[in-house]
Parts: sequence; C-alpha cells; structure tokens
Amino acid sequence: MNTKTLATTAVFAALTVALNPSISRIGIPAPYAPFLIYGIWEIPIVTAFLLISPTAGIMIALLNAAVLFAFFPGALPTGPFYNLIAIFSMMLGLYIAKKLIKHDAEEQQKILKIATASTILGIILRASFMTVVNYITLRQPYPFGFELEEMAVLAFLPAGALFNGTVALYTVPVGEFIANVVKSRLKLEN
Repeated sequence: MNTKTLATTAVFAALTVALNPSISRIGIPAPYAPFLIYGIWEIPIVTAFLLISPTAGIMIALLNAAVLFAFFPGALPTGPFYNLIAIFSMMLGLYIAKKLIKHDAEEQQKILKIATASTILGIILRASFMTVVNYITLRQPYPFGFELEEMAVLAFLPAGALFNGTVALYTVPVGEFIANVVKSRLKLEN
C-alpha cells in the first residue's frame, strides 16, 4: 500500500470509528426493536471499499471492530464480532456485483447497474448471514448470546433480518454515491 492509500484509509477508519453510535451517539433506534440502532458509521467502510480497494474496506472494518471490542462492546462482549460478520457479508455483495457487471456498458449505465446489484446483493447476503448467525448465537450463554429460548429466537429473526436488510438498503447506495462523486471530482482535477 502506498502512502497516499494508507493515509486515505486511515482517514476513513477514523471517520468510521468517530461515527459509530457507541461513540458519537448519532443513531436512531429501530421502531420495532429499539435496542437495534440505525447509524451512518458503516457508510465510510463501504465508500473506502469502493473508492480505495476491498482490502481497505476490510482493514477499516477490522480496525473498527478492534476499537469496539476494546472500548464499546455493547450488550455482548462478542457483539463487535457479529457486526463484523454483517459488514463482511454486505461487502461480499458489493464485490460480487462489481465482478458480475460487465465493463463494456456505458459508464452511467454501469454505475447504476453496479449500485443496484450491490444494494440488492448486500441486502440479501447481510440479512441471510445474520439470520443464521442470530439463530445460532442468541440461544448461546453469555458472552456469546442471551440464552434465549427457541421461540424467542424465532420471534426475533424477522426483526433482525429487517434491520440488517434496511441497514444495507441505505448504507450501500450512499456509499456508492459518495465513492462515485469523489471519483468524478478526482478525474476533473487531473
């Protein structure tokens, strides 16, 4: 990684950590499950993933998880790990979409197709992965879960899937938009 890429990655990492609701208190509780918080802190991760590289997005997500583990783990000490799975599954959707969309299309059409495919795949993969993770972990004893009964776990799964899907629904398009705006501005300056 060159110095410019490293510095840009560090800026996005700092922004991600600073925007985390555990630190910034910027977030909105989900009306259907107030312990789930909608925030904007994952947007810099998606933006860096698209603007810099997938490696940069992964590094930023890992650094954010390390900060959360150390200082703000939440209700479960393993919570940052579960969030990391959610982010990685969403980024997998972005990666697959970029690989599937052909590069021979007109630039505007390509951007729209990638943004749409990234959002759809991000929603599907994040909601699916996290439904499985929640199903397995919520029944586990502390610090891995809340030792919930089967019926309580099953009752939570739709709300968890809705939350994870809606986080991807706004995070991916906003991250795509910011990455594309920055790319277009950099092209103008060169």
